[in-house]
Amino acid sequence: MSYVPNGLARAAVRFKPAAFVGTFVALMMASLIVSACGILLETGLRASVPPERYAGAPVVAAADQRVHYGSGDSASTEPVPDRARLDASLVAKAGAVPGAREAVADVTFPVTLPAKGGPEALTAHGWGSTAFTGEKLTAGRAPAAGEVVLGGTDARVGDRLTLTTAAGPKDVRVSGTVGGTGGPTVWFTDAEAVRASGHPGRVDAIAVLPEDGVRDGALASRVADALGDKAEVHTGDDRGGAEDPSLTEAEELLTGLGGSFGGIAAMVAVFTAAGTVALSVGQRAREFALLRAIGTTPRQVRRTIATETLLVAPLAGVVGCLPGIALASWWFGQLKDRGAVPEAVDLVVSWLPLLVAAATAVVTALAAGYLAARRPSRIKPGQALSEASVERLPVGWIRTPLGAGAVVGGIVLSRVAATATGEDAANAALGVVMLFMLAVALLGPLVARGCAALFGLPLRGAGASASLAAANSRTNARRLASAITPIVLAMAFASTLVFMHTSEEKVAADQQRDGITADHIVSSPAGFGPSAVREAARTPDVTAAVGLLKTSVLLPMGSGGDRWLQSATAQGVTGTAADLARVQDLKVKTGELALGEGQIAVDATLAGSAHLKTGDRVEMRLPDGTRTRPTVVATYERGLGLSQITLPASAVRQHVSAALDTEIWTRGGTAAALAPLGTVHDRDGYTTAQSLDRKVNAWANGVMAAVLGGFAAVAAANTLVMTVLDRRRELGTLRLIGSTRRQVMRMIRWEALLVTGAGVVIGTAIALATLVPMMRGLTGESPYIPPHLYAAFAGAALLLGLLSTTLPARAALKAPAS
Repeated sequence: MSYVPNGLARAAVRFKPAAFVGTFVALMMASLIVSACGILLETGLRASVPPERYAGAPVVAAADQRVHYGSGDSASTEPVPDRARLDASLVAKAGAVPGAREAVADVTFPVTLPAKGGPEALTAHGWGSTAFTGEKLTAGRAPAAGEVVLGGTDARVGDRLTLTTAAGPKDVRVSGTVGGTGGPTVWFTDAEAVRASGHPGRVDAIAVLPEDGVRDGALASRVADALGDKAEVHTGDDRGGAEDPSLTEAEELLTGLGGSFGGIAAMVAVFTAAGTVALSVGQRAREFALLRAIGTTPRQVRRTIATETLLVAPLAGVVGCLPGIALASWWFGQLKDRGAVPEAVDLVVSWLPLLVAAATAVVTALAAGYLAARRPSRIKPGQALSEASVERLPVGWIRTPLGAGAVVGGIVLSRVAATATGEDAANAALGVVMLFMLAVALLGPLVARGCAALFGLPLRGAGASASLAAANSRTNARRLASAITPIVLAMAFASTLVFMHTSEEKVAADQQRDGITADHIVSSPAGFGPSAVREAARTPDVTAAVGLLKTSVLLPMGSGGDRWLQSATAQGVTGTAADLARVQDLKVKTGELALGEGQIAVDATLAGSAHLKTGDRVEMRLPDGTRTRPTVVATYERGLGLSQITLPASAVRQHVSAALDTEIWTRGGTAAALAPLGTVHDRDGYTTAQSLDRKVNAWANGVMAAVLGGFAAVAAANTLVMTVLDRRRELGTLRLIGSTRRQVMRMIRWEALLVTGAGVVIGTAIALATLVPMMRGLTGESPYIPPHLYAAFAGAALLLGLLSTTLPARAALKAPAS
């Protein structure tokens, strides 16, 4: 009878399902991770929002919302923190192209209207924008100079109001009203709107309306030719990006999560799944040895393993895509809820990431199975039977040098990270965790034997069961390595991601507590008028008052040819440096704090990352992307808790959408006296609002830790269950020679404690080797590891190990010892 490998493979899957369930679970989890990250990546690459405000404008010209930095191989781009704008002179050029009926300068900016209970915030536009937005007058007429049209308020035609704008207070007359607006809105004349917006001579966008019979595509092409590289021209759904610049940041975030994190997660998933497949094949070494003994050729053995893989892997890949879609959908929804992704952006789920995920599962299984089957399919039948009975621990001439190289690389990068600062240290530290994890995966059996020898020493004197557990661990290093690796992975990645966030939060909280010396902080979401700081300073018993305008700027980081732009929090100060020093203790490290024109102070850690020192000029980008070269006059140590850049408010006021101060910090005075200005907080009740980036990054770190840690935990449990179920014969033999079930279970528990204890210790060591240089570079301090969180991680690992071994062991021991 001829040998039929496909039949043998089907029989193996049918009659020994336990040997393949673990492989199925590992491949399914790998497919889950790859598909979820792939969906987020594709969504980031294809993200778009349908136009709302510009729905009636077929062609829209807007500025590039990215800052381009460097050239050639070192070129990089970064979304502007606020909004890039166009020169108002381009409006006439766009309106003069053939086929254009009208070109409208569009601006959107906040103003405030005095009201009972505090200023009322209104959204302001130019009246010309109603040509494409469609609002109609319900009373009165269009505004003339010194007049406005109002909507969504109780104002009536003829009322006289004082509006607070970035250009100062404006006394206006209501010339008309509009109904059906989405919120309180005010329309100026087009020219006055540009002046009052706070960025004179600049417009948000240009809406170009076509003449009858002119196609949108033809008009867009003509406008693009007329404006050249000074503007980007949008049509169709692409207009939504011009309307909402936050789409650019959302694209950056989604592609970063799906690409950068997805790459790491996919690599971890593939490594873990490959290890599980290799373990499954290795557990059946006796079967393959018997097949070789009865005349099966090496090729037939490999074909059998490949067929088994193809019976399991495709189904695992497809099944894993379903929870992968669910994970991506939940993750995307959470990002929307946190304001990191515009509501109008939809999740893109296509066949491509799902196909890639399923193919990854199949290729991983085939490659791992082939590599694991190389030796049992090649060696002589007698030698195969011998090695199937007693585990061999040879020196792999490929794995061992690669693993040793990863260890050396991790040590070298640790030293580099320890001597670097800022982002350089953080980037080097991330390489440390990856290299050490790779070393553990490659040198697994050697690491496991070393752990068994070291951690097994105290077990030898703890009774027969503990001594037997130590001996089993020493003689079955490959099995031990398969169980330790995912535990190390879970502990290292979860600890690094979570404790990086706790360390930053601890430093920020400490700096904020020590840095706030103001007695009162007055806030107003709508913004304060230009005279508010003077009014606060004149309040009885107030000895110092400054206004703060919170925003972000872009600062060049790195060195040599590796340079990029990084967003940094900034505070624009209305007031003197002396008054600022009375309400904030920035803890100046070098230089002297000053708020003159063209002067900035920089957080010392950030300055180290940017390789800046006092007296240097820095090529900084303002919130709208405008290039500037201020001089660094001081560095200080409390930037993470307060603000990383301190500069005059006048330097940024014309480069932000909301140009009014939102906080006034005072020394002295009483809450009652300051209450008419806005909401009053004391220093203990005030918490500096986190930037959206920090909020999202903190949350994303937690989710990534949960995803990677959860995957690794499932992989660890899966591996432990597989190893215990594969030992039915061994456990039965122990029962036959007189061991009680209690003794066998005690041995299993000691083995579980040894495995999880080794994994926790190694994972902790890798996390510390990563966190120490990373946090010293980012914050200048050692990492903060909350004891209760670490205890929870370690306890969860120990509990997982015990449950994953004792439950299947109990099931295996229920069978009669025969």
